[in-house]
Amino acid sequence: MRGDDFKQSPMFSYFSPEDRVPADHPLRSIREMTDAALRQLSRRFARLYSRLGRRSIPPEHLLRALLLQVLYSVRSERLLIEQLQYNILFGWFVGLNLEPAVWDATTFSKNRDRLLQGEIAQAFFEAVLKQAREKGLLSDEHFTVDGTLLEAWASKKSYQKKADPPAEGSGSRGEFLRRDTHASQTDPDAQLHRKSAGGEFKLCHMGHVLMDNRHGLPVAGRVTEAITSAEWDAALEMLRGVRPERRRITVGADAGYDCEHFVEGARERNVTPHVAQHTQRRRSIDQRTTRHAGYPVSLKKRKCIEQVFGWLKTTGLQRKVRHRGRELVQWGFTLALAAYNLVRMRNLAVGAT
Repeated sequence: MRGDDFKQSPMFSYFSPEDRVPADHPLRSIREMTDAALRQLSRRFARLYSRLGRRSIPPEHLLRALLLQVLYSVRSERLLIEQLQYNILFGWFVGLNLEPAVWDATTFSKNRDRLLQGEIAQAFFEAVLKQAREKGLLSDEHFTVDGTLLEAWASKKSYQKKADPPAEGSGSRGEFLRRDTHASQTDPDAQLHRKSAGGEFKLCHMGHVLMDNRHGLPVAGRVTEAITSAEWDAALEMLRGVRPERRRITVGADAGYDCEHFVEGARERNVTPHVAQHTQRRRSIDQRTTRHAGYPVSLKKRKCIEQVFGWLKTTGLQRKVRHRGRELVQWGFTLALAAYNLVRMRNLAVGAT
């Protein structure tokens, strides 16, 4: 029998978003791990808000929404709010009911400074990492480090002399754009840098990741200015955070880290640098390192860190960052690393069953 094409809204609705989300949907396990991490941040959230005044939007809702933005590559917060208006799956993940109206997109801007001052992204990243450690997914012995360029949210035309304001229609053709005399008027923390000798100069930040070799989970992330030496300094700083004084650990890296500054600095921290040997300059890695059986294994595992960078740039909105200033770029980079760990942990759990 043919049904009638007749629309009439019911007076009462007992519809629940929980009933519409499939039991085996990937976001269910990610939501469980996210909620467990947010519960650990409850006291930190309480210190950021006053006990007086009107109740604000729960910070847990804001963080879950920002995680969705990373997981589904939603390019702006206004589009994210639009999705929350009609996407039942998004509303369920954030924790919204169907009846109340969704908040305005400017709410993210108003609360971002508060979350930034509380170092919420780093705390959330560490809470997710704690779950991975409890599940036995981290080895704490063998690591890989590498860096990548993050294109800044600024035009190359904004790179002007520091003393002079940018004139309309002014260019930089034929000028020497030195960092001590020039800076971006849009994002002063961004620097002109290129990936290779024949590559194009772009305004960039530099993102660094320290990855555990057991299952390819990032354990630390830093954003620095885009200069070559920043790779070595950021790597040594991240290695200091994994407490290598308990036992001797190894760190794999590409040939760009084959320099005396990084190699000697790693050895001073009780870290064995399994760095690929450079072919065009003096090598700091010799047979003291290459003769061990673990050296080729570290070089083979080193390639897994490119999967992290690939996900961050194709899915995690880090190819061209959406914020200006190194603090905000670091905040978004850390949150994207936490999202990657959640996806990776979910995939490992599915593969184990």
